Amino acid sequence: MKCVIRPVTTEDAKAICAIYNEHVLRTVVTFEEDVVGIEAMKNRVERVSETFPWLVVEFEGEVVGYAYATTWRERIAYRHTVETAIYIDPKGQGKGLGEALYRALIDELRQSDYDFHCALGGIALPNPGSIALHEKLGFKKVAEFPEVGRKFDRWIDVGFWQLDL
Repeated sequence: MKCVIRPVTTEDAKAICAIYNEHVLRTVVTFEEDVVGIEAMKNRVERVSETFPWLVVEFEGEVVGYAYATTWRERIAYRHTVETAIYIDPKGQGKGLGEALYRALIDELRQSDYDFHCALGGIALPNPGSIALHEKLGFKKVAEFPEVGRKFDRWIDVGFWQLDL
């Protein structure tokens, strides 16, 4: 398996949109309901990657996944806590790419000059694959909020998993 994990560039926005918008349209793993355009994604990439790591994974020369960290909450006291996200295209799943990518993101957070203390992964439930990935990498479940999201005419629970960095 030949994969490359590297920092995101704005040139990746088209591939990221293709991956993300499938989740927007067909799953509850994101609570967005409208697809994101390429220019809007470029803006997200620029804004987030100014402060936080955002990585992509290429498999056979094609971007098939991405992971990033971002602000968990806006208040200053939360500045050492990040929220993480990972999205893998179905054609990249089952190859160990998600684990490799997420490990690389965690390493970036740990090696950052900024003093990140912990990472939180929010997971729309049920999602056994995402739970397994987070727990394999050392995240521990710390909270579950019933029916805090609504998408596709149904209520969705959300759990949070925490990793001390």
